[in-house]
Amino acid sequence: MCYLSLRSNNVSISTILSGNTVVISATTTATTPVQVASSTLGGNQYRVINSGAVVVILGYGQTSAQATSGAVVPTSTQNNCLPLLPGTDEIITFVPNAYFSANATTSTATIYITPGDGD
Repeated sequence: MCYLSLRSNNVSISTILSGNTVVISATTTATTPVQVASSTLGGNQYRVINSGAVVVILGYGQTSAQATSGAVVPTSTQNNCLPLLPGTDEIITFVPNAYFSANATTSTATIYITPGDGD
C-alpha cells in the first residue's frame, strides 16, 4: 500500500493509493475508454493530472459508453464531462472503478489517473 500526501495553500491532503496509474494519451478525438480499477471496496477518489499544455475534456462514468460520450468539447450542457486545464493536478471523487476517456481540445496531452482513498 502506498500513501500520498499533497500540500497546497497550507492544506494537506492525504490519500491511500489503491491501484495502478493509468496513462491516457489524449488527442483531438475521444480516446478508447479505460477503466481505472481500485483494489479497495470504496475506492472512488482519483488523482488526475493533465501534464499537457492544452485543455483536455475528460469523459467519465460507470460504463465505457458514458466515458466516451462525455469526452467531447461541450457546446451546451454535457453530461459526464470535466474540463482539465493545462497542468491540472486534482483529487476528484467519481464512482468506484470508473471509466475514463479524454479529448484534447487542440494538439495532444498526457493524462495520468491513479485511484485512491482520501482521509
